Amino acid sequence: MDETRKPTLIASVQRALHLMEAVASHSSGAPAKQLAREAKLPLATTYHLLRTLAYEGYVSRMTGGAWVLGDRLEALHGQGRSQQLLARIRPILGGLRDELGTAVYFALYDEGELRIVDIADAPRAPRADLWVGFDEAAHATALGKCVLAQLDEESLNDYVARHPLIELTRNTITQPRELYRRLTREISFDHEEYAIGVSCAAVPVTDATGAMMGGLAVSCRAGKLPKIEASAHRMQAAAAQIIRTLSFTM
Repeated sequence: MDETRKPTLIASVQRALHLMEAVASHSSGAPAKQLAREAKLPLATTYHLLRTLAYEGYVSRMTGGAWVLGDRLEALHGQGRSQQLLARIRPILGGLRDELGTAVYFALYDEGELRIVDIADAPRAPRADLWVGFDEAAHATALGKCVLAQLDEESLNDYVARHPLIELTRNTITQPRELYRRLTREISFDHEEYAIGVSCAAVPVTDATGAMMGGLAVSCRAGKLPKIEASAHRMQAAAAQIIRTLSFTM
């Protein structure tokens, strides 16, 4: 390939990007005529581009006619940040998976719900069959119980009120009082409560301020759980590493 050859550029895309740069330079917004001058575009072209960008959510017109950046950009920024965080966390999850020979799960408590952030598995360490979403089965999983144990009384009662304790196996805890009795802030277990033949263990992933609440869990065959319990210190070390990683990037 001739490296001196100029790349093929799409002029309309360049114009739209230059226009968005002009919009971004005015935190309080700017009218189309001013943006056209700054982006060195014809006014008619500026209006066409603004309408297109507004339709896609990249810019927004305020009362009075000034244009500002739209919500779509904030969403893209958030997605990019999430990908950066995942890139930092995944080596930790993968290392624990390889060390213990189990699938590894990381979840956070976000706006009143349990969200799975990432799962590290492999052919020899398959993930559990997630036939019921974790957000609807926190009471039946080690990961869910680990996170619930970190909530204050009001938040815990609210969560249980919004999520019925459905019976998934004969071992599932379905009574709130018994669930509360089993909650612990150290290491939580699932003794075939989510699926027969599968057990889990989980440890908290919580920063010192309490702003971040989550859990790190592994799933395994039920007979392997005692071996996993003996390796709880390795799970706790990985959880501490995740906390340090997130504290430097959030």
